[in-house]
Amino acid sequence: MKKVKYYYDSENLAYRKIVTKKRKRFGYIALFILSAAVFGVLSFIILLNTSFFETPKDRLQAREIENLKIRYAILNTKMNEIEEVLENIEERDNNIYRTYFNTSIIPEEQRKAGFGGVNRYKDLEGYNNSELVINTSKRVDILSKQAAIQSRSLDEIVKLANEKEKLLAAIPAIQPVKNENLKQMASGYGYRSDPFTKVRKFHAGMDFSAKSGTPIFATGDGIVNRADNSASGYGNHIVIRHGFGYETLYAHLSKYKVKKGQKVKRGDIIGYIGSTGRSEAPHLHYEVHKNGEVVNPINYYYGNITAAEFAVISKLANQENQSLD
Repeated sequence: MKKVKYYYDSENLAYRKIVTKKRKRFGYIALFILSAAVFGVLSFIILLNTSFFETPKDRLQAREIENLKIRYAILNTKMNEIEEVLENIEERDNNIYRTYFNTSIIPEEQRKAGFGGVNRYKDLEGYNNSELVINTSKRVDILSKQAAIQSRSLDEIVKLANEKEKLLAAIPAIQPVKNENLKQMASGYGYRSDPFTKVRKFHAGMDFSAKSGTPIFATGDGIVNRADNSASGYGNHIVIRHGFGYETLYAHLSKYKVKKGQKVKRGDIIGYIGSTGRSEAPHLHYEVHKNGEVVNPINYYYGNITAAEFAVISKLANQENQSLD
């Protein structure tokens, strides 16, 4: 039963019933409904942002976020291992490979430099886990850069190794005449008595005395640059260009076994001993040139003689006797 309300009319000294107008009544009802709706919406929003009200989708997203955090942690652990391996490779690269090939090392600041200028990670800012994602992204980028630098460095080392192999094959490193075929080491490098004028003059090579027809060997890999008798005094002679500044000359040959432009390997027979040109007796006059300058051939016989044999040859070569050309 609806409760009836009264008020006291002081003029008439009587209680009178309070009558609410219908319009006002409807206003109260509308205000109540609106307030209830606003309160409900606010409560719903608050609940959505608390852990008291989670939908299945929210729980799934939360699990995915936790899973991603675990994956990022695993990724950072793996990056720690990669960094350790890279540091080991970089150390060997600088202190072994580059030292061996006598090339400059790559500075640490160049290997591990960051990325300056524009903020590369701006799009990753503003999220709950931005710091984790940004730091991981930075580490990945730096590791990628380090790996790229190291890859280029190893490519350079491979190239240097190939060049080193070619260099070692090109250097004149054996005697042009075998020891068992030698009669004697007739004359060495330096000032010697000329066999024709008897005047002391500079002898630019070494003379190997042997009988005519004794094989002569290329002392290093190279290309035959000359095989003729057009140079005064040398008679039939061969010039081999080995590359890397090295060149060898073989003079007074009886005949050739190679021709101009032919590639030869160390140990190949290129001709035979004779006494053509300005020669007193059958022998090979042998010269080594480095960067256009004649050098002492005695320093280039380490490839096929023992230390004892080298000592004997060196002693004979240093005697100031008479040359054969």
